[in-house]
Amino acid sequence: MNATTPPSTPKPRSAPKRARSAPRTTARLAAVQALYEMEVSGKSGHEVVPEFVGRRFAGLIEGGDMAPADPKFFERLVLGVAGEMPTLDGMLTDCLQPEGHLERLEVVLRAIFRLGTYELLSVDDVPVRVVISEYVDLTHAFFAGREPGLVNGVLDKIARVVREDEISGPGSGGAS
Repeated sequence: MNATTPPSTPKPRSAPKRARSAPRTTARLAAVQALYEMEVSGKSGHEVVPEFVGRRFAGLIEGGDMAPADPKFFERLVLGVAGEMPTLDGMLTDCLQPEGHLERLEVVLRAIFRLGTYELLSVDDVPVRVVISEYVDLTHAFFAGREPGLVNGVLDKIARVVREDEISGPGSGGAS
C-alpha cells in the first residue's frame, strides 16, 4: 500500500427516502460508507465501527437532515458483513452470473449488495419487502442509472432462496 491518502468516503447524491425519520435507514447508509472505507483502506470492521460511532456519524451526507443512526444496528451490519463475506460473495456471484462479476462492480454497489444480502440472511425482524426497498432506495441515493433495478432483482432472487417461507407464506402477497 502506498503512502497516498485513500479516496474519501463516498457521499450520496441525496438522502435515502426514510433517512429523515428512520435511525435504521441512517445506519444502513453509514454501513455502506463504512464497508467502502474498509475495502479501500484495508481497515477492519473493528477499526471502522468505533470511528464512525465516535464521530456520531458526522458527514454522512452533505447538508442532509437525517435521523441519528442506530449505532447497534450499524455495528451489527458492518461486523456481520465482515464476518460473513465469503458466504455473501458466493451468493452474490451466483446471482450475478453470467452477466457480471462481483469484483468488477463499483465498491459502493458491492457494499450495498453485501449489506442487503446479509440483512436478508441474518436480520429476521425486518421483512423481505422492507430490506429490498431500503437497499433500492440507498442505491438511488448513490446512482442514477440501472443500478437500483439490478439491486432489486438480485436481492429478490436471494430472498426467494433464504426467506422462501416469508415470500410464499399466507398474506405475503408473494413477490412477483
